[in-house]
Amino acid sequence: MDKMVMHRMEYYGYHGVFEEERRLGQRYYIDLELDMDLREAGEQDDLTKTINYADIHVLVKEIVENKSFKLIEALGEAIASSLLDTYTRINALTVKVTKPHPPFDIHFQGVTVELSRTRK
Repeated sequence: MDKMVMHRMEYYGYHGVFEEERRLGQRYYIDLELDMDLREAGEQDDLTKTINYADIHVLVKEIVENKSFKLIEALGEAIASSLLDTYTRINALTVKVTKPHPPFDIHFQGVTVELSRTRK
């Protein structure tokens, strides 16, 4: 299976268990790996035979920046479900959601959840 991979898309969202996180917001990074057949797009050089990654960005931006979740797992699930519902070309996908600055006195470069989903 072919893949379209989008690395470290950056958004500002209002997610977290603590009310202050949902009020102040912070940066989130999203990585996507979309499994789909890209042969026709490659052979025909035709955008209609693939998915426009600018459209994917708009969909993900809408979810991250205009919805609020307590858990980044729920944010990832919303992204995965929306992508599979919107784009029938996607056979399977992996979504990584990184919260670079969790509200803890821990020195690390964030926490990431990774969800893999397959079309039923």
